[in-house]
Amino acid sequence: MEYNRKIAVIIPAFNEEKSIGEVVQGIKNLGRDFDAIVINDNSTDRTAEVARLAGAIVIELPCNLGIGGAVQTGYKFATQRGYDACIQVDGDGQHPTEQIPRLIQTLFDEGYDMVIGSRFVTDREYEISFMRLLGIKILSFFLRITTGMDIKDTTSGFRAINRRVMDFFALEYPQDYPEPESLVFAHKKGLRVKEIPTRMSGRMYGKSSITPVLSAYYMVKVMLAMFIDLFKK
Repeated sequence: MEYNRKIAVIIPAFNEEKSIGEVVQGIKNLGRDFDAIVINDNSTDRTAEVARLAGAIVIELPCNLGIGGAVQTGYKFATQRGYDACIQVDGDGQHPTEQIPRLIQTLFDEGYDMVIGSRFVTDREYEISFMRLLGIKILSFFLRITTGMDIKDTTSGFRAINRRVMDFFALEYPQDYPEPESLVFAHKKGLRVKEIPTRMSGRMYGKSSITPVLSAYYMVKVMLAMFIDLFKK
């Protein structure tokens, strides 16, 4: 399905040389409406080279900014280049690129400002550790009681935003815990957000560095950051 609009697929990547080529190729297979834009977050491997060979636009960061800074860089680029919408996709292959059109269709056809691809609306087969799942559920509950937003997959980095949100996030975007914190930003801005079920995969290569202890620590820090965000001007 073509919308005759320019859509930037933002791919923050740090040392993803083994998976980034396949991710970029999957985006190119979607058609001419979609541009793969890899934000190379100061990788020490061949991430940038592999991405270019696969046909991506590559933005090289001079130092490691983390996920928040990398994604915001993508939003700034997309805003300056006149894109109509952005999709955020992980560089490790967890987000099947063939499902991107579902997010775009909901964004454009139903008039939402942000559409989140969720692992937990209907997918019961996605494998995740008990501690991480518990943390996500607690963050979801915290978000609901503080903002009224009912988002089950608060840490999902598979999301689409329209031009209005691109302009906003290009100027103001959380750096530490961008996925859950940006939901608080969206609430305060009065954005229309929808969560839709999407199938996701495990990492193509490597493994997460988040241990059960780190999951609990992360959850506490994220809730504190979200609480502070509620009262920021």
